[in-house]
Amino acid sequence: MPFAVVLVLVLVPLLAASGRRSNVDQQARRLAVVERKLDLIMAHLGIREPEPEAPGAVLQELLAGRKIQAIKIYREATGVGLREAKDAVELLARQRGLG
Repeated sequence: MPFAVVLVLVLVPLLAASGRRSNVDQQARRLAVVERKLDLIMAHLGIREPEPEAPGAVLQELLAGRKIQAIKIYREATGVGLREAKDAVELLARQRGLG
């Protein structure tokens, strides 16, 4: 009898968690479909997503030669990922002739 109780106490939370996980997966798939459609609409209309504006602190860090700190500040200010922040800061540096 105790084994059956333990089995139920273990299986019920596992089944509930798997149901929530599948709901999150389903929402992620739906969001990906919506994003893909929006990208197609924007491409069709010739609309480009604007680049986030770099805060002045990013430029100050670049001028001081602290590229990693500039990337960190850019990420905090814009919420973009590491790769996007690195690319944006490097583009800003090239535009300003900073390397």
